[in-house]
Amino acid sequence: MVDSFKFLPRLMAAFYRNQQPLVEGDIPWTPLPKPLNECRLSLITTAGLYRTDLQPPFDTERELSEPTWGDPSFRPIPTNSLLELIGVSHLHVNPQPILQDLNVVFPLLRMQELVAEGIIGSFATQAFSLMGYQGFPPNPRTWLERSAPQIAADLRAESVDALILTPV
Repeated sequence: MVDSFKFLPRLMAAFYRNQQPLVEGDIPWTPLPKPLNECRLSLITTAGLYRTDLQPPFDTERELSEPTWGDPSFRPIPTNSLLELIGVSHLHVNPQPILQDLNVVFPLLRMQELVAEGIIGSFATQAFSLMGYQGFPPNPRTWLERSAPQIAADLRAESVDALILTPV
């Protein structure tokens, strides 16, 4: 059994164990529609990443003035982006390890290597980033009503078969 709270302080782990899930019911299992080496994959992270030359950062100014608010928007990130053009805009994570090796939370290079090795079929032209912190108590309404449907539509438009999620 995996202990999702293994690395949290005991008090914090107890707090999260006692939270009600935001979505009731079973998590659906969706098998891959075809072998992995024929699948098109994309990435999504909650690390608050953005393209420094193309996009505004996530709204940390409002987060500073309203610490229980989290920016619910998302950023599409071209998968051919130079890693040095990707920034971190998230006040609830330490950006230094991410900036030292972006592939830890956003494995663009690893995905390209897997395509080159024939392990996965192809890599989508876009990946996506969200800010994982959605306030306290969490309010995923905008994620569910706007961000997720738009990301899903973009993934369908690129015929993505599977998505790798890197939560932060």
